[in-house]
Amino acid sequence: MVARDRAGGTGPGMKITTWNVNGLRARLTHVVDFLRNEKPDVLCLQETKVEDHAFPRALLEDEGYEMRFCGQKGYNGVAILARESLEEVCLAMPGDAADAERRVLGAKVRGFHVLDLYVPNGQAVGTDKYHFKLDWLRRLRAFLDIRYSAQDPLVVVGDFNVALDDRDVHDPEWWHEKILCSLPERQAMRNVMAFGLDDALRLHHQQGGIYTWWHYRAGAAFADDGLRIDYVLTSPPATARCTGVVVHKDLRLHKSPSDHVPVTATFAD
Repeated sequence: MVARDRAGGTGPGMKITTWNVNGLRARLTHVVDFLRNEKPDVLCLQETKVEDHAFPRALLEDEGYEMRFCGQKGYNGVAILARESLEEVCLAMPGDAADAERRVLGAKVRGFHVLDLYVPNGQAVGTDKYHFKLDWLRRLRAFLDIRYSAQDPLVVVGDFNVALDDRDVHDPEWWHEKILCSLPERQAMRNVMAFGLDDALRLHHQQGGIYTWWHYRAGAAFADDGLRIDYVLTSPPATARCTGVVVHKDLRLHKSPSDHVPVTATFAD
């Protein structure tokens, strides 16, 4: 049973799901179960942590999905699974070196441009990794400007490692100006969205307390001590077709879960 987590229900149309699985091979049974139970038209994965030659392609193809993936050993990695053909595949941002971290994967499916992202965590405010994250988000905005148009049906999904505002934070006072919640990170993400992207969940639900990530520390998920850092962002043509968003919170309470849960947006045909 899917926990709706106060974020509505699903309906007919195209379902696009984003999920940071925190290790695809460790979570493969969960992914297969999700495909069978929820039947998303598109499933975008982050933090697959698997090199391309070891990606469990055959098993997922047996579930009826075509796929593209871009991974590396032990960390990062993104993948897109789809029930229909994936076209116009993009594996990196302009300027990425051949050995750049695998964090970007784009494709066109059933008329939608889908961009799957795993934004750097940043480690801690003020560190080199933090500044790398802010620059990565700046480069992402430039990439959107070059490759896409806000007049096309564009869906940008993934783990952004940013809680956009305090509604997305269980304890805003504790998280104030810490990593994932600092003002520069929020401003950098809003600059990305200023390309012409809406926060799909907020189209339907303005209340706080809807989270997609929880610490692994004991009791965090049960106490709902979480953050919302996984997003579906939509251009105006996609926004007009978005009929609902579901946060599959119950998967965080399963045995050996990812620390993130899937988020599904449904789009009218």
